[in-house]
Amino acid sequence: MVKKQAGAKKPERYELGRVRDRITFLYLEHAKLNRQDSAIQVMDERGIVYVPAAMLSVLMLGPGVDVTHRAMELIGEAGLGVVWVGERGVRQYAYGRALNHSSALLEAQAKLVSNKRSRLMVARKMYQMRFPNEDVSQLTMQQLRGKEGARVRQVYLEESQRTGVAWSRREYNPNDFDSGSPINKALTAAHQALYGLSYSVISALGASAGLGFVHTGHDLSFVYDFADLYKAEFSIPVAFSVTEKYGDDADIGSKTRLAMRDAFVDGKLLIRMVKDLKTLLGMTDSDSDADVVSLWDDRLGLQKFGVQYQERREDDIK
Repeated sequence: MVKKQAGAKKPERYELGRVRDRITFLYLEHAKLNRQDSAIQVMDERGIVYVPAAMLSVLMLGPGVDVTHRAMELIGEAGLGVVWVGERGVRQYAYGRALNHSSALLEAQAKLVSNKRSRLMVARKMYQMRFPNEDVSQLTMQQLRGKEGARVRQVYLEESQRTGVAWSRREYNPNDFDSGSPINKALTAAHQALYGLSYSVISALGASAGLGFVHTGHDLSFVYDFADLYKAEFSIPVAFSVTEKYGDDADIGSKTRLAMRDAFVDGKLLIRMVKDLKTLLGMTDSDSDADVVSLWDDRLGLQKFGVQYQERREDDIK
């Protein structure tokens, strides 16, 4: 008698695309999502398309999306990040199981963030990436925050001068997206796309979104840390360019997301993010890609998993 398999066949790891080789994100709204083999079936009033789950990094799901259990099953297996995008700019984050099944990156992150000196070292690394021509190794966190604040203000000013878009200050109401000025709405949409991609990379590689080095106390602290590395190069310039082109267009959020997707591809951001994340946490590809389960022992070190161990007396251990 042939045993019937419960549920769909789980894909092998070699069938899943590497994080750095995936498409950055796909935004969907007013559609029904199902599963067809290893593809996400997207159905709306225009017809049906099939999206290979293993080649996507983030799914941004807007209003009117209906997702089946089988579609979520595939999303989880493929390590595909999901950003639920609600109306008026309210967002709820979710993701499936990490694509990388090793806990090495998570353990390295936890070790670094739990020690004051190593945490400061990683924070300085992050700031050093923003100031490549300066030495920030001796600056305090207060000095680094002040330096970064001045840099971001200068970036806003330069982008305003480049595009001719008027700029006064950053204003964002998470409960009322439409109340913002065109440039602030574009910035919100651009930053959220960057947060979504950052969250997906962090989760897919097996790190924790909540263990931040600069930000702290929030379940997305490390997402904010990581995304801040790329705002001056990606989300801020894109937002100003979109606002220059479309002005007070009611659909400026959607146009900004499309522009961000193009910028991610052109700038090969996924490849950079994977490399930068591992560098920040002091890991190599071989360290973080291992897929080995061991048992921890306070005296004997790591022990083999899957072995039937017998109860041993204290005298035997000695």
